[in-house]
Amino acid sequence: MADLYDLIIIGSGPAGMTAAIYAGRAELKTLLLEKNPMGGGQIVNTYEVDNYPGLPGINGFDLGTKMSEHVDRFPVERLEAEVQGVDLAGEEKTVSTDQGEFRARCVLITSGNSPRKLGIPGEEELTGMGVSYCATCDGAFFRKRITAVIGGGDVAVEDAIFLARGCSKVYLVHRRDALRATKTLQTALFALENVEVLWDSVPESVNGTDMVESLTVKNVKTGEVRNVDVNGVFIAVGNEPNCAFYADAGLNTDQAGYIVAGEDCKTNLPGVFAAGDIRTKRLRQVSTAVGDGANAITSVLEYLI
Repeated sequence: MADLYDLIIIGSGPAGMTAAIYAGRAELKTLLLEKNPMGGGQIVNTYEVDNYPGLPGINGFDLGTKMSEHVDRFPVERLEAEVQGVDLAGEEKTVSTDQGEFRARCVLITSGNSPRKLGIPGEEELTGMGVSYCATCDGAFFRKRITAVIGGGDVAVEDAIFLARGCSKVYLVHRRDALRATKTLQTALFALENVEVLWDSVPESVNGTDMVESLTVKNVKTGEVRNVDVNGVFIAVGNEPNCAFYADAGLNTDQAGYIVAGEDCKTNLPGVFAAGDIRTKRLRQVSTAVGDGANAITSVLEYLI
């Protein structure tokens, strides 16, 4: 029979890696399950992290690398595996992956969230051929070309600013007449001459044969529909939790699918915890994920004792 761990951590973003560090320091027998070869979660795709205390302006990839190297200082077992199911009932929990089954007395879910899709014609067909959900990942392919960013929050505005550094023209398509992004970002955006905001507008379809050729946009106030010639479309309209099968395992989730857990990261199931972007919370940032990771291990230790 496979070893029984004190703790299995699902996910290696900032919350998961912080938890792994704290678990290692507490000498818990810990398994960290990582879906991707590179730990760090979504921050590895972030061009610049300017609000993490002590490391202003650090590259997201570098921050993820530093966190991962910190984990490796402790005897935490790490395994690249994709979780396929969980059995969270009873004193021993089972996590099923494409690399086998693993048992633990506690499970900490830190699987984060993923970009939300628009669900419009052409989006899925042209993903990877001009449609992208990560400007810092794919922006370099559109140097001196025309792109569009969909959204009006911090991420969308950050993407537009980033793309404007290399693109000849950037459209920001927003469904309202005011942005939700912070004022600092808005000031930086409006200072750019090669950025045009399409207010009160929603994307209707992404068009092209083998590559993106244009974006059909509708003005929600006038009803006017127009085609905008673009080479790339970057979608930044929020995220959805990565917890497809957790509700079926008996975990309480909110209407959006996030796992219900407070600051102590305790869920409704004994010995099961949720931290980082996966749990119900007001603010989802690197700093709040790190705080969750520390709080979660405090709750884990309390449960094990």
